Amino acid sequence: MLRIGLTGGIGAGKSTVSATFSELGGIVVDGDVIAREVVEPGTDGLARLVEAFGEEILLPDGALNRPALAAVAFSDDDKRQTLNGIVHPLVGKRREELIAAAPADAVIVEDIPLLVESQMAPMFPLVIIVHADEEVRVARLIEHRGFSEEDARARIRAQATVEQRRAVADVWLDNSGDADELRTRAAALWHDRIQPFARNLDAGIPATAPPVLVAADPTWPEQATRIVNRLTTACGHRAVRIDHIGSTAVPGLDAKDVIDVQVTVSSLDVADELRDALVAAGYPRVDSIVFDHPHSDDESLWQKRFHASADPGRLTNVHVRVDGWPNQRFALLFRDWLRAESAARDEYQGLKRRVAAEGHATPDSYADAKEPWFADAYRRASAWADATNWRP
Repeated sequence: MLRIGLTGGIGAGKSTVSATFSELGGIVVDGDVIAREVVEPGTDGLARLVEAFGEEILLPDGALNRPALAAVAFSDDDKRQTLNGIVHPLVGKRREELIAAAPADAVIVEDIPLLVESQMAPMFPLVIIVHADEEVRVARLIEHRGFSEEDARARIRAQATVEQRRAVADVWLDNSGDADELRTRAAALWHDRIQPFARNLDAGIPATAPPVLVAADPTWPEQATRIVNRLTTACGHRAVRIDHIGSTAVPGLDAKDVIDVQVTVSSLDVADELRDALVAAGYPRVDSIVFDHPHSDDESLWQKRFHASADPGRLTNVHVRVDGWPNQRFALLFRDWLRAESAARDEYQGLKRRVAAEGHATPDSYADAKEPWFADAYRRASAWADATNWRP
């Protein structure tokens, strides 16, 4: 099962995207629909809202007067937090009930208006943000929903900022144009990324691509932060630490467009316990990889577990290593050594470019071609660590 988090500011157009995904076979769990359901007449949710905000939020027939509630609840932050504290847990419980009833190979699209505000983004293997500029959204709210301009801007100000949404977005869908353009982009996203992601996850295999070297991407650290947050949520207390490692963690270094992340655990038993949680987060186990190339005498201390992303749109390697073992330590040391020593970084970059020019067809052959250089790099980086009192 692949769970996707879909959100966007009010008036941005996420309903158009969720409808497109539904037509293409996704099971849409709509937060707006559930939010209405949990405060229908006779529900505990509606009773608690009346207790918090008074009977003036009710219509004559006893149903919720939504504009009246909005006028009260969005007037200040404390009241908005009271509203969210009542409704969000009820919506979450109902959402989990609907997901539990879905087929095991389903693509679940969770349409959540306040996904960013509720800090739910790390719960999803893929987060899609639908965006439109504020002036476009205000115009839509006035024309299509009958808002006043003041109310429209107040609702927008009460939600996450553009910067907060960008920080969690794996996919950014711009909806400054018309609905047909948005539907076309959403359909392409479904066919090119979401469906392959779901198939890979269902088959238990990672996405793959030829080992192509590309120029350093300044957004790699931002992308890695989203992945680290996702893995932190998946692993919980069982992870000692989670770090962005490898070439994409070194500013200015050319690399394959693959994010490497290290999950540090207390033992290989814990690494095995994390298997299902990492799969659910979008990272299947690769059972054939259980060792790093050893650079010290005790080869048993170079064991690990390895997962890789099923998402073809964001290739990611997840190395699960034991705290204090030489492979865990070297992953952090090598990154920091290259960051600190420009000559070592430039030397490694030259090696990578030479190996890439040889035209290796697989990531394994590309890595094997670099391995002789790493034997000396391990010695040199260790000497640097001793000289600088480096610690992980």
